[in-house]
Amino acid sequence: QVQLVESGGGLVQAGDSLRLSCAASGRSSFTSYAMGWFRQAPGKEREFVAAISWSGITIRYAGSVEGRFTISIDNAKKMVYLQMDSLKPEDTAVYYCAADDTFAPSYMTDQNEYEYWGQGTQVTVSS
Repeated sequence: QVQLVESGGGLVQAGDSLRLSCAASGRSSFTSYAMGWFRQAPGKEREFVAAISWSGITIRYAGSVEGRFTISIDNAKKMVYLQMDSLKPEDTAVYYCAADDTFAPSYMTDQNEYEYWGQGTQVTVSS
């Protein structure tokens, strides 16, 4: 069973940075996987933030975070990271790591394609 554990959330001020981490386990190889970050703000639906193929070659960002957030992957450690810079109050949300066991570039932004989800980590950005 694939398990995903997020860490790194917290309370920061606008303009600050945070790095979220996601530890993946339960498979000897994640080669065919895509990994994504999604977020859900209070009273809103969960939305796509960023995704990366396990190879690290294919990356997607939501328009609202492009240029501020950077997704990366460490295959050897089975870790996925989300570096968040220039944080804004509207970035406040619970951030979830997700895994899709069949990487397809056209569907990386679609949360319905992701079979495995972490428990989430809270990010709060004060103004």
